[in-house]
Amino acid sequence: MLPEGWERKTVADICILQNGNGFKPHQWDTKGLPIIRIQNLNGSSNFNYFSGKPLEKWLVNPGQILFAWAGSKGVSFGPFIWNGPQGVLNQHIFKVFSKDKIDNNWLYLILRSITDKIEGQAHGFKATLVHVKKQDIDNQIVNIPPLPEQKKIAAILSTWDRAIEGTEKLLANSQQQKKALMQQLLTGKKRLPGFAGEWRIFSLSDVATVQTATSKTQYICENGERFIVDMGSVNRLGNLVCTKSTQHNSDLLPKGTLVMPKDDIGGGNIIGRTSYIDQDDLYVLGDHVYALHIENCDSKFLHFIINSYPINKNLRRRANGTAQLGLGKKDVLRQRIKIPSELPEQKAIATVLTTADEEITSLESDLSRLRQEKKALMQQLLTGKRRVRVN
Repeated sequence: MLPEGWERKTVADICILQNGNGFKPHQWDTKGLPIIRIQNLNGSSNFNYFSGKPLEKWLVNPGQILFAWAGSKGVSFGPFIWNGPQGVLNQHIFKVFSKDKIDNNWLYLILRSITDKIEGQAHGFKATLVHVKKQDIDNQIVNIPPLPEQKKIAAILSTWDRAIEGTEKLLANSQQQKKALMQQLLTGKKRLPGFAGEWRIFSLSDVATVQTATSKTQYICENGERFIVDMGSVNRLGNLVCTKSTQHNSDLLPKGTLVMPKDDIGGGNIIGRTSYIDQDDLYVLGDHVYALHIENCDSKFLHFIINSYPINKNLRRRANGTAQLGLGKKDVLRQRIKIPSELPEQKAIATVLTTADEEITSLESDLSRLRQEKKALMQQLLTGKRRVRVN
């Protein structure tokens, strides 16, 4: 049942979709107006340019709603608000013009809300690449509130957008700061106050022993008290992401152990990354993963230095294979690392970087919460399940 004063219409009733132009390679230039392609909707500033005289219908100004009707699900398909420079529109993208009594900001939101449905009816090039016809968008049915309510809905949701944008900036800053800290603290370029001891070069074999284990697939159970660490349990950021629970109690990992994927079928991005085991007897070692037991060194510090760009790059370069990449035990143990000779300095550096990680994790949690709250509120407001007061 429609809320009082609302109407049910098609997308074609509330806006006009105008396709871009198929610019040919011989029309590309290094100067002129940027040609807005699908990749540019995702923030890429890598443009080709058109130096000829553009038709008015090709021009795109900042603030224009665009709709990519061919692209990757959840990434480059659907509506966007163009915030780049004035340019000309390439093919596979519609310019969207609101009709009378339709608020432009509300229009973007309603198109965003029906994108999943449009994707579900789309034709696919591949599993994730889809395209639709103009009529597939035009024929979608939407519920339309009066213009004042449209404006109020858009204004409310814009406050959430600002909160999300602000949190995204804080997160990006924190990630950049941690990167800078790692580059300075893990190389000795910057010393923490109170430390002046020398740094020495060791092989990992000097400070770690490596354990392997067999598959624990047969021991997977629902609601197990422990987690299996195997391929896929360590992500490319070095975070532990275990999903398989078990009651099995052999190959238990003690606190302070580092776990490192030794095999990967996804391009090798997780090979050589480590995660830090932060609790005793909660994790069980499975196959495809090394457990590094650390001696005479702070394991948290070693976790950070192995995950630093130059060390991890060296480890990944030593992986070999075709369909499945593998990193040999000897290749791990011969990796050279430079570490402070004093254990307190190692611990102090690890504490600083752990604090940076905790700040990043907190901001990621805030961002996820804001996005979920906005999604729920958007669903309520755009369907009329939750009404707004209009002065």
